[in-house]
Parts: sequence; C-alpha cells; structure tokens
Amino acid sequence: MILPVNYANTPPHQRKLVREEYIKQQGGVCYYCKSSLMKAPPEGIRNKKIDWKLFPPNFLKHPHHLHHSHDTGMTLGTVHAYCNAVLWQYHGE
Repeated sequence: MILPVNYANTPPHQRKLVREEYIKQQGGVCYYCKSSLMKAPPEGIRNKKIDWKLFPPNFLKHPHHLHHSHDTGMTLGTVHAYCNAVLWQYHGE
C-alpha cells in the first residue's frame, strides 16, 4: 500500500487497512504521542480535559484513528483515539 492516501476519498473499509499499514510503518507506536498503540496513551495525554460534545457519539468506539490533515485531506499516521481528540480539540488537527 502506498501512503499517504486522501482520507475523504478512502471508504471506511479501506481506512482500516490504511490504519494497519501505518501501524506497521510506525513500529506500533502512536504518530502523536510516540507510545505503544497497544497500551493507553501516556498520563499527560489522558489528563487533558476533552469536551466530548465536540465529537461524534461513537468517537472512542475504535481504539486507533487515522490522523489526517484537514487542509490537504492526506493521511499522516495512526493515533490513539484519545490522542486524536487532543489533536482535534487543542491543535485543530
């Protein structure tokens, strides 16, 4: 699989494959916090206050999310769901 891909043009069933490929390429660590995707994000990330009203109800349903640029639409890597919330709320990503 050739990465990055355009998030908006990638159907949900293919996004899973893209997430998995990023996990392989990232050596199993989160693109944002650099800790293992098989464990919870570090305490410093988990302690950030999140306004869950900003996110869809099933936002935490999947533990890993595909991080992408909201400007270009291109994928950047796989992140913990909580890291994705931090990126969105605190950094506009």
